[in-house]
Amino acid sequence: QVRLVESGGGLVQPGGSLRLSCAASGSIFSIGTMGWYRQAPGKQRELVAVITNGGTTNYADSVKGRFTISRDNAKNTVYLQMNSLKPEDTAVYYCKVRVTSRSRSLDDYWGQGTQVTVSS
Repeated sequence: QVRLVESGGGLVQPGGSLRLSCAASGSIFSIGTMGWYRQAPGKQRELVAVITNGGTTNYADSVKGRFTISRDNAKNTVYLQMNSLKPEDTAVYYCKVRVTSRSRSLDDYWGQGTQVTVSS
C-alpha cells in the first residue's frame, strides 16, 4: 500500500506565497509522474502542474510564471511553490503520484487534499 501525505496549505493574502509538499511512502519500487491538481467549490478538479521522473514540467496557463513544481526523488516528495497568489487560486489542492509498487503493479494515488485560501 502507498500513502501520500500533503502539507503546506493555509490562508494567505493576495500576492503572498505558499509551498505545498506531498510525500509518498509505503510499498514503492519507483515513482513516475507527480502532479498537483486543484478543485474550487462548484468546479471540476483541474490540473495545476506535473513533473515527470526526468524533470520535465507542464503547467496550467493560469499559473505559469507564478507556480513552480519540483521533486526530490530521494525523499519521494513533490513540491509546489506558489507565488503571487490570487483569490482565484483558492481551492483544495491534491497531489497525484504514479507509483510502481514492490509487487510491480502500477497505480495512481491521490493525496488527501490541502486547503489553500487567498483572501485579504
